[in-house]
Amino acid sequence: MPAQTQSTLADLLRERILILDGAMGTMIQRYQLGEADYRGERFKDWPSDLKGNNDLLVLTKPAVIREIHEQYLEAGADILETNTFNGNRLSQADYGLQDYAAEIDTAAALLARDCADRYTALTPDKPRFVAGVLGPTSKTASISPDVNDAGARNTHFDELVTIYAEATRALIAGRVDAILIETIFDTLNAKAAAFAVDQVFEEDAVVLPVMISGTITDASGRTLSGQTVEAFYNSLRHVRPLSIGLNCALGPDALRPHVEDLAGVSEFYTSFHPNAGLPNEMGEYDMNPEQMAEHVAEWAQAGFVNIVGGCCGSTPAHIRAIAAAVAGQAPRQPRENDHRLRLSGLEAFNA
Repeated sequence: MPAQTQSTLADLLRERILILDGAMGTMIQRYQLGEADYRGERFKDWPSDLKGNNDLLVLTKPAVIREIHEQYLEAGADILETNTFNGNRLSQADYGLQDYAAEIDTAAALLARDCADRYTALTPDKPRFVAGVLGPTSKTASISPDVNDAGARNTHFDELVTIYAEATRALIAGRVDAILIETIFDTLNAKAAAFAVDQVFEEDAVVLPVMISGTITDASGRTLSGQTVEAFYNSLRHVRPLSIGLNCALGPDALRPHVEDLAGVSEFYTSFHPNAGLPNEMGEYDMNPEQMAEHVAEWAQAGFVNIVGGCCGSTPAHIRAIAAAVAGQAPRQPRENDHRLRLSGLEAFNA
């Protein structure tokens, strides 16, 4: 199964641009769920507030998550992301639910799997895939949380490897097609995730495609931990991912130069799922589907993309417009390996 999955995904990426789904949180907000909805019957007496723990909804309101997945499939998504952005012990500890993280991950994966399989059965010529999401966690291994102590850390590499290995195994148990390490603001966290995934593959005799997606945090063109796009790429190219790309933080207009930079250096397929613009003073995203699709269509015409979708603020309408805009566009061809020595700190160093 895993080898077949990788071959199928890779074959499709050579043939056409694939469509990733859009924002989960944005869609959940539309349901206006209250504390009781998040708790459900199972967690009705939980000692801390649970509202806002969107991952928990796969246990307490699975019908809502299923409906969101189906809306994205109807809009044209080829790849569903599991609702597991915070499906790890570090993030779930904020709610006292760290011991439920693995259960949440497997339930989320099985839910997305069932949706994807049902839509594949309806149109076998358009297979749908499930990407098991490993989010960045709520802590960073590179940046001090204390302005008075530059050496302070609130997590470390070995802890991250442990929690990511648990999450990876739980997602695999839910029959995902790929592992997506996404919204990377700290490359050290991502390295821990990649190490954990590789460790699980080796120990459990499993092989799945790995997808990587970083985050440019502002107009500086750098990740939160300070790396340029090419330095970020150099830091993670040893993983040999199926795809590497960028998501979140910026809209497609501001992300465009970084899309070009990454497409220009990557030996792998590229993926991009930007926000629907930047949030306004009310925290809402104003870029409409047509505007977003216009930007993404230009990326496709320029030969930059293999996988496109949406992040914060995007909806099924955005995904439908993006899918229509890139339909028939030729997919990007990965660069040949030039066998240069590629190193990085905050900047790339190529020899």
